[in-house]
Amino acid sequence: MAKILVVDDEADLELLVKQKFRRKIRENVYEFIFAQNGEEALERVKEHPDLDIILSDINMPVMDGLTLLSRLPEANPMLKAVVVSAYGDMQNIRTAMNRGAFDFVVKPVDFADLDLTMEKTIQYVRQLQATMKAIKENNILKMYVDENVLNFMTHKEFEQSLLSNNLVDATVVFIDICGFTAITEKVPANTVVKLLNGLFDTMVTEIIAHNGHVDKFIGDAVMAVFRGDYHLDRAIEAALAVNAKINSAEEINSDGEVYKPAVSIGINSGEMISGNIGSASLKRLDYTVIGDVVNLAQRLQAAAKGGQILITEEVYEKAKESFSCEKIGDVSLKNKSKPVTVYQVVA
Repeated sequence: MAKILVVDDEADLELLVKQKFRRKIRENVYEFIFAQNGEEALERVKEHPDLDIILSDINMPVMDGLTLLSRLPEANPMLKAVVVSAYGDMQNIRTAMNRGAFDFVVKPVDFADLDLTMEKTIQYVRQLQATMKAIKENNILKMYVDENVLNFMTHKEFEQSLLSNNLVDATVVFIDICGFTAITEKVPANTVVKLLNGLFDTMVTEIIAHNGHVDKFIGDAVMAVFRGDYHLDRAIEAALAVNAKINSAEEINSDGEVYKPAVSIGINSGEMISGNIGSASLKRLDYTVIGDVVNLAQRLQAAAKGGQILITEEVYEKAKESFSCEKIGDVSLKNKSKPVTVYQVVA
């Protein structure tokens, strides 16, 4: 349904519009809102942010139609206006167009012509709305997905290459919110989601700032992958930044329950398989990384306490010149036959 604002000081226009477009109103094709001058129209624009187009006269009290046109971009830049006026001289038409009018219809109104003009304007607005939505979605996609994925998605042989895989040298980070499961049992669901998303936002901001990308959210944990130059350094820097921000966050008091956020982090680096994992027949695939390096990172996170960032001895040897680390010792990890020597990144 298209929502249309009609701006005119003629008292009988509202009734005339409802009569001429009664079928499309009844069939929910058009919904009309009315205002008697430009100032009132701006109030209607605020009240109805989902307006599609405006039909506006020129000569009106309080605020005329030409002034209204100049104010519309600030009020709602997606709105397009069609001027409907008896003042159809070239000067008024040029002034209206220069102030952003999409079209101009001269009174007395030919309602069949007006209907076609409205349809054309609505179609243009729909295209604008679709474009803006695509831009927003693309910007969000860029926040969470690395360049390799974007290139993959726009590749000409996208469907043929859905199941292609390759080995990459990268660093994977698992960040878990400690003790969050307990609070989910004590506060309302909406509050839980709001708290969780707020903590995730803090993590994601630092991951993106260090040129990593969020691979997935797993319950109350985040899996992030860092590729390219100095991927290990950037991953550790991101982990330290996340840890510092979460540690400095104030206690959360919700419905009488007090919760002090903390995170446990596991980091591992090396060669892993990168590709689309899932079911091609269901068209449900994750562009992700798998392998022993990834599994070990998750095991390290599970072994870490709140505020700890754990790495293996192999990763420590690569990072020790750039970061301060403390040896924790040998730790037994799930699915590992032998204990793993673990270090904690301090700074």
